[in-house]
Amino acid sequence: MQVVSISSLKGGVGKTSVTTGLASAALAAGIPTLVVDLDPHADATTALGVQPGSQLDIGRMLKSPRKARIQENVAGSSWVSNGSSDGTLDVAVGSAFTGIYDRPDLGRRDLRRLSAVLAGTTAYELVLVDCPPSLNGLTRMAWSASDRVVLVAEPGLFSVAGTERTMRAIQLFRQEFAPNLAPAGIVANRVRTGSAEHTFRLAEMESMFGELLLTPHIPEQANWQQIQGAAHSVHHWPGDSAKNSAKLFDALLQNLLEGQAALRDRRQR
Repeated sequence: MQVVSISSLKGGVGKTSVTTGLASAALAAGIPTLVVDLDPHADATTALGVQPGSQLDIGRMLKSPRKARIQENVAGSSWVSNGSSDGTLDVAVGSAFTGIYDRPDLGRRDLRRLSAVLAGTTAYELVLVDCPPSLNGLTRMAWSASDRVVLVAEPGLFSVAGTERTMRAIQLFRQEFAPNLAPAGIVANRVRTGSAEHTFRLAEMESMFGELLLTPHIPEQANWQQIQGAAHSVHHWPGDSAKNSAKLFDALLQNLLEGQAALRDRRQR
């Protein structure tokens, strides 16, 4: 089971969109996947078409992680039940309750709460953790449970600077808490191909981050909010624009999984 955190220091860069795009690609590829909605806004839960029921949300599972029985409390995405696929795409439902852990002073024991929750399942090949846009307790809890971290950035000045700070934070976190954690790479999102500023910042990111800047880049898509608002998989949304986006997320997921396999091979040696 590969656990990947989707993180960003800066809000509004489309972190949840990248999470759901990768989830859509995983579902299309037949990879049993769990999305952990760790953001108190619970936008990923909404986009994945989950109607909270009697199951415990992720915040309450974190409260008693060794008793959580995660497999009994996940909710299936409507992307499966509406006929888009017969694969597995489950969600650990987000809620505002997780906010009690989103503070900077979490101790080592609290940082292991998500790891303890995820230890209760072997049903998935891929776990995607949608983190809040901060470096407080919830993000650090996600990093503690993860094999790799994907950073999402727009090709803009503040977002690039925030990504550089986050990379430094990952290095410090590895030294203190998670020596096996590795950056999976950086996704350039909402790229405008006709923008001179975006072209300049992409070149800057390539210079700063090298091979960590993942390909392909994800362009700005006018109907993305409509897709998310309809709680629909991008792989089953009509139109050429959605089809092109789906292919980009397929390639991005493949690059991510290949990088994870290479990392695992290096560790085994």
